[in-house]
Amino acid sequence: MTSATMEAHHKGMDADLPLPLPPLAPLTDWLRPVTLIGRFVRLEPLREGHAAGIFQHADTETVALLARGGPAEHSVQGWAGYISRLNAVPGRVNWAVVLAEPIPEQVAGRVSFSTLNHADRWAEIGTMLTPPFQGGTCNPEAKLLLMERAFSVLGAGRVHFRVDARNARSRAAMHKLGATEEGTLRRYQTRPDGSARDSVMFSVLPEEWPVVRAGLLARLDAYA
Repeated sequence: MTSATMEAHHKGMDADLPLPLPPLAPLTDWLRPVTLIGRFVRLEPLREGHAAGIFQHADTETVALLARGGPAEHSVQGWAGYISRLNAVPGRVNWAVVLAEPIPEQVAGRVSFSTLNHADRWAEIGTMLTPPFQGGTCNPEAKLLLMERAFSVLGAGRVHFRVDARNARSRAAMHKLGATEEGTLRRYQTRPDGSARDSVMFSVLPEEWPVVRAGLLARLDAYA
């Protein structure tokens, strides 16, 4: 092998190496639910006071496919209890998705770092939006704000999403996002009704984030 060939070979190998990760933020930053502001929505720390806004637009389909189930009853008090349970889960950070307009502000749902692994530098994002706010700006901007925080602020090396295999809408949304489908975790979880749930895993890596981010921004620009 000539020196020129060897140099080209090593350059090709270097091109396959992962990009260096940004500095890793302290664990306290990973667990801090700061307010994140976008053009169309604001993510603010989820609290029981958001229960009435979620209850206003939620229906049975809103919670049918949630891994942890929904409220014990469909009422403001039931949703407040659900929020309290989510906030009590260790290592989980929850936000309310609040529309920037109109006034009074409307709560579209919630988005979460449903699991965080600081040592291995990954975050899992879970989303629950009520029917009137699905398919518009809420989902792409909520994901944009959380993924921007994960990659650019926290120093995450991976963001992933676990989707119920039955949830065709969410699986299509993951493909539209540009996330890579990694496979199906068979009987990975048990649903609240006792049935086994297959979960489909999707992920985005830091080197993929610029393209995914550009796609999200383009989708939001279409609504501007």
